[in-house]
Amino acid sequence: MKKMMKQHSFASRLKSLAVVFGIGLAFASCANEDITQNPNSTDNDKNLTTFTAGDPSTRTSMESDGKFFWEAGDKIWVKDDNGTWNASSNSPTSKTAYFKFKVPGTYTAHMSYKVYYPGKNGNQNQVTISANQSQAEPNTTTHFGASGDCGMATATRIASERNFNFTLDHKAAYLLFLPRTTNTILQNCYLTKVEVNSDNDITSTYTLDPTTGELTGTGTGKQIVLTTKGSGTYANGFPLTNNTTSAATNGSYVVIRPGTHTLKIRYWVKDIATNVEGTITKILSSATYDQNKYYNITANLNVRDYDGDHYYMWDAQQQYWYGWEWTKNLPGGQPTLDGTSSSNYPYNSSSPRYYNHIHPGYGLRNDAQMPLFKTLPNANEMIWYCIKGDPHWDYDELWTTMGHLYKSGMWLKKKAYISGFNPNLAPDGTDWRTKPHPHSSWAIAHTPLSATEVSKYFFLPTLGSYFNGQLNSIGQYGGYWSSSGSASGKHSFHLSIGYNSIGVVTVYEGYLYGMRADALFE
Repeated sequence: MKKMMKQHSFASRLKSLAVVFGIGLAFASCANEDITQNPNSTDNDKNLTTFTAGDPSTRTSMESDGKFFWEAGDKIWVKDDNGTWNASSNSPTSKTAYFKFKVPGTYTAHMSYKVYYPGKNGNQNQVTISANQSQAEPNTTTHFGASGDCGMATATRIASERNFNFTLDHKAAYLLFLPRTTNTILQNCYLTKVEVNSDNDITSTYTLDPTTGELTGTGTGKQIVLTTKGSGTYANGFPLTNNTTSAATNGSYVVIRPGTHTLKIRYWVKDIATNVEGTITKILSSATYDQNKYYNITANLNVRDYDGDHYYMWDAQQQYWYGWEWTKNLPGGQPTLDGTSSSNYPYNSSSPRYYNHIHPGYGLRNDAQMPLFKTLPNANEMIWYCIKGDPHWDYDELWTTMGHLYKSGMWLKKKAYISGFNPNLAPDGTDWRTKPHPHSSWAIAHTPLSATEVSKYFFLPTLGSYFNGQLNSIGQYGGYWSSSGSASGKHSFHLSIGYNSIGVVTVYEGYLYGMRADALFE
């Protein structure tokens, strides 16, 4: 699934009357369509100085054609001749392309002054980039001011007047998420949130620094969640009906701190019909996100799909539902929903779907004989994954199997990142393949993996298991066969994953279960 990112400057010519973006969009002057709004107070009020913003590049929200506007409630801050911070006494009451801010204080000592726009939740030169941002409809940036959009400018006096003109230079960076999907299941779902996770801070309170011309300071916020819900058409979120990029359908904007970041993006998707809501994770390579620029981040949303053909009794020649696969739509065929069953499961040792019940003797290794099972991790390797693989439960990761949408599973560290990984001995220094019927379980972590960690892990879904022809605990539990039968006879090792723990287990007559025999381990 290809991920793409394009960057765009908010102001390639800050002093012009038009903003021209160099990648893909050409923005013309907005003189004909701008909504002009004038304050009620007069320009000659002797107690106020006028700071006029009229350049399209100075505004704090953006329309799809590139025009920028000030929004209701926006204020600017200026430090006067006495060193006192003063906020503008007026602000727009609705969207406007041109505005005369009235600022109290004395401004006679200099021909120019620094103007600060700290956003709607900021103060003076202090800016708060919000960890919780909200967008009510696709392809709108009216939430920028509340989310942490900010900027500085040098306001220059108009000769012989008490008026100053300025052009705002934005100091945040901006991400435009453009998801699409060809998955017919997902096309019936809605985008409810975009979660941005970084390896360093992207949200906190920062300082507009006139010396560096940048946001300065460090924070601890490494996650921003944009909620993509509104009312009416968008009460459930933004639609995912598009199979090509469409900002009008679900374009979603996030304000972040500029810098070099490695980002993990989790797109939250909800199926309204089934009420299943979960995430689709994308990892972006480390990149620099500059101030005063926005970046198109496209993503082809899909979920991992797991076939129904890898449920087996232990070391069987054929899969559990061979001849009765769910894709054949046969009466009494393979069950695909939790708790449903069929009588056409393998129950006779003469069937090639039945488990391999040959045993070399008590206390002796009992290795799998079938080609597929020989490729599976043995009991020792599964112990390494449990003890040293840093297992992390993920309740929200979405996936599909047999035509249905599910979520949850376990992240395990790839063996290349497990120090001392040894297929011949478990971490305790013993060979579990020669133990008659050992089993054990371990605690797991429930915290999400960071953006830099997740590439070192692989994912196991909770695909459930079959017993006596009934599908059990799909979306809650996963059972994965190893290549090792136990040394006791009627036992075999499998990996068990669930919300509370991970374990390597042998169960008496455990061969009878239809568990997964998958090449998912890395």
